[in-house]
Amino acid sequence: MRLIGPDDRREGPATSGMRRQEAVATGRMWAGLVRTAPGAVSGWHHHGEHESVICVLTGAFRMEFGPGGNQVLQAGPGDFLFVEPGAVHRESNPGADECTAVVVRSGSGDAVLNVDGPPPGGRGAA
Repeated sequence: MRLIGPDDRREGPATSGMRRQEAVATGRMWAGLVRTAPGAVSGWHHHGEHESVICVLTGAFRMEFGPGGNQVLQAGPGDFLFVEPGAVHRESNPGADECTAVVVRSGSGDAVLNVDGPPPGGRGAA
């Protein structure tokens, strides 16, 4: 067992528009803190074979996903979000205050894979 304090966290895998701080990383699990500045929008990404649970601590959290990125979830303090393996998404903070969230991922392989955009489809798609 070990205690990981705020000063013990290290920079996590990078995606533009957000800051990940890694608390624990093993071969099958990743846990850390994510911070998103007011008005910031992350790059599109997915988490490979990992399933993720996000618990919003402070601020506003917006998740875009699905074909064409047309599906949206909005969350606030106390809300949990579940992200399926391979689900391409991006996160943003539409609020006036920093958003902080705890993230726990379970799986194997790379925990963050940045991509150019959401899968095609959605409104107006052929």
